[in-house]
Amino acid sequence: MPRNLIFVAPFPTDPTLRFVRAVRRLDDVRLLGVVHTPPSGSDADLFDDMVRVTEPLAVADVLDGVEVLRRRHGEPYRILGILEAMMVQLAAARERYGVAGTPVKTAELFRDKALMKDALRAAGLPVARHRLIASREDAHAFAEEVGFPIVLKPPAGMGARSTFRVGSLEELEAAVDGMRASAGSPVLAEEMLRGREHSFETITTGGVPRAASFAQYFPGPLEVLETPWIQWACVLPREVETPLYAKAHELGVAAIRALGLEDGMTHMEWYEKADGSIAIGEIAQRPPGPQLCQMTGLVHDVDIYRAWARAVVDGELDAPWERKYAAGTAFIRGTGRGRVAAVTGLHEAHEAIAPWLVEAKIPAIGEPKGDSYEGDGYVVVRAETTAKVHELIDTIVHTIRIRYAG
Repeated sequence: MPRNLIFVAPFPTDPTLRFVRAVRRLDDVRLLGVVHTPPSGSDADLFDDMVRVTEPLAVADVLDGVEVLRRRHGEPYRILGILEAMMVQLAAARERYGVAGTPVKTAELFRDKALMKDALRAAGLPVARHRLIASREDAHAFAEEVGFPIVLKPPAGMGARSTFRVGSLEELEAAVDGMRASAGSPVLAEEMLRGREHSFETITTGGVPRAASFAQYFPGPLEVLETPWIQWACVLPREVETPLYAKAHELGVAAIRALGLEDGMTHMEWYEKADGSIAIGEIAQRPPGPQLCQMTGLVHDVDIYRAWARAVVDGELDAPWERKYAAGTAFIRGTGRGRVAAVTGLHEAHEAIAPWLVEAKIPAIGEPKGDSYEGDGYVVVRAETTAKVHELIDTIVHTIRIRYAG
């Protein structure tokens, strides 16, 4: 009998479908979907059966969708998804139906950044000081304790979205008022960690990270968010056998242990301080963003999507991995507002990087400017040395230009 794998995939975005396709290719699978918008085109028959729901981020709709599929096909073997905003809902569905996988307690520790940092600090791990702010008085007290700048974000935020840096008491008060902080809806305030920002990715089975990877941001996501014209990059170096990365690996493994993950992929942001010490920004119980996930596979020459699927479905991983390449992604952004009016430098950039080009997304003329800090396009490259990847990234960000108008 095939295993009933229920994948909660609300919208058929390309990043999500890469993971769904990987699950589809596993052995002995009946792939069932809980969706808001079904996939189309060549992916129209990706699911053996699916249920459409109107509020896919609501626990009730997820449970209702799983129940319909259970009645049609029998008990689920796994309940899966990759969206950070759905990790707790998926865990609730697993517990309702007695399905193996991350439980609610663990999912909440990863999802709620305040609970996460409490748990990491209790385990003796270095994290930014933080406090839930429900009023101006709370904000004043925290500012007196840590000083400025301070970072404000939702307790269950994702990436750098809805994240603000404030540098004075006046800015802090305005931000707390603007975010409508209250006892029922507090804002998470953190001391701002200073230093080079990196990430640490793992695939974990049985509570033990079996494969790991590193990346560095140029510049960090918060600076990118605050400076919309910067064309920024993420680079995965080939050379990671250093004391710095050994220390980060130890810290990341300890964080996973402290939060209790058994099977899955993690994405941890960490800071390399000027004094040589390191500290955790936060860690997520999900694959990293699309290009970072893709590059993790590229530098190790593995199918990263299948690796994730094997971990969360089979509890296994084909490892160890060998770091064979370096890779990088340049995120293309431009000045102005409105719609894309022109994209220049494409021919020149392509001539310079073609042998190392993996994938590119270039916006079409007339497309509206996106609201994501990742920009409206990207270029992914891979080479045998980190120095070459930096050279390629430099060429891309200084050659390709997007202009908006209207």
